[in-house]
Amino acid sequence: QVQLAESGGGSVQAGDSLRLSCAASGRAFTSGRAFSAYRWGWFRQTPGKEREFVAAITRLFATYYPDSVKGRFTISRDNAKNTVYLQMNSLKPEDTAVYYCAATQGRGVVASRDYEYWGQGTQVTVSS
Repeated sequence: QVQLAESGGGSVQAGDSLRLSCAASGRAFTSGRAFSAYRWGWFRQTPGKEREFVAAITRLFATYYPDSVKGRFTISRDNAKNTVYLQMNSLKPEDTAVYYCAATQGRGVVASRDYEYWGQGTQVTVSS
């Protein structure tokens, strides 16, 4: 069984920062080497809207961001801890959403359909 557990969400003011964590466990991630074989992504979703790509990091630590978060969000990974992070700075009210982490062994990273495993999500609320 594969489990991805997000944490670090909360309610903050505009301009504040949050760091989300995603801890991976289960048979697919029995070691740091196994964890490092995956590409990891963060997505977010608000009610009535499709899941939106936020960030991705590849096996070789290349990173991808949409323009909406570029320069404010940073994705990173710690293969030794089986954990992926999303550092979010200068938060805006429009960043309010449920944030999900996801993992894939495929080649794509920006589409939600590219990912095989998903966490349950963590709520981020940014007030003005």
